[in-house]
Amino acid sequence: MSSPFQKQETKMVPVPSHSIVPERDVDKAPILECRHLGIDFGGLHAVSDLNLAIGRTEIAGLIGPNGAGKTTVFNLLTKVYQPTRGTILLDGMDTAGKTTVQINKMGIARTFQNIRLFSNLSVEDNVKIGLHNQEVYSTASGILRLPSFWKKEKEAHERALELLSIFDMQDMADMKAGSLPYGAQRRLEIVRALATNPSLLLLDEPAAGMNPSETAELMENIVKIRDTFQIAILLIEHDMNLVMNICEGICVLNFGQVIAKGTAAEIQANPAVIEAYLGKKKEG
Repeated sequence: MSSPFQKQETKMVPVPSHSIVPERDVDKAPILECRHLGIDFGGLHAVSDLNLAIGRTEIAGLIGPNGAGKTTVFNLLTKVYQPTRGTILLDGMDTAGKTTVQINKMGIARTFQNIRLFSNLSVEDNVKIGLHNQEVYSTASGILRLPSFWKKEKEAHERALELLSIFDMQDMADMKAGSLPYGAQRRLEIVRALATNPSLLLLDEPAAGMNPSETAELMENIVKIRDTFQIAILLIEHDMNLVMNICEGICVLNFGQVIAKGTAAEIQANPAVIEAYLGKKKEG
């Protein structure tokens, strides 16, 4: 089934870190740079010598066969794992030694392969949890229910509904998150991540479990998020129709190493990528 989504072609240009970024971002420092990034688990090189730059408003893809190291890269970027080698620069700042919470406050938010919502809380409360990066009120004003507390509560409520409206979910605000259909839970997780006010949004298989019409809607919404918030998005995804239709730069991993970087057209025509996904043809 072909998607009604129409991709806008973007000219990609090289930057000094041997990567490419959209032409519109070339006069600004990349939001993310990975330099010779690697991590070992015992004797296993799970990720090795990863070099990657992402433009400030780029929608980028990280793809590869199962076990290629994609989620490990996300875990490195968010400091679930500390790298064995290399450097991660976020908006030009070295993230060495930072915790997951500190990285989130610096500007990276993520979703997960397996949805991680607070199922017994309302949809709105799940989004409000994401607003924790913005100082809401002092402990004293919260305990005493001072006017400043109610003012901040009203602002948080309005902001949560505003974010939910991106996915037309504002009418679901009072529903329990766990009662939502699967696709709506996926969307809520993205909204909660956006509530942390990121400059880089990491989406780990956002289309997993979605039907073709939901996936087409998701593609439109990912572009809408980038355009509305003027942020960068890096996604892991096995749905190649989604990747090739919305990703401007694509990085391909296999056995923890980058085997190709380029535009959708370049990646689709790359023999190493074809071999990684389909296997090497046996000579007759």
